[in-house]
Amino acid sequence: MSNYWWPGISKYVLSYVNGCDVCQRGKSFPEMPAWKLMPNPIPNVPWTDISVDFVIGLPEAQGYDTILVICDRFTKHVHIIPTMKEQIL
Repeated sequence: MSNYWWPGISKYVLSYVNGCDVCQRGKSFPEMPAWKLMPNPIPNVPWTDISVDFVIGLPEAQGYDTILVICDRFTKHVHIIPTMKEQIL
């Protein structure tokens, strides 16, 4: 892939996008949030509110290629559990 630049490229690109029907139909317009954003409440005791995530696409190691991450929001204690992608899908 090559990179190109010339004086006035920004105006040219803006003009091109503004004249492109497909670009205009697919354009997303930023909107204000429906209401004021509020932070999540802080839990009062451990393990009542957790976050869970998967880390996938890792090279296989000792028969595992995915990591399950569980985090307690109160203590920030983390459990990391090796697993296989086939087991979660």
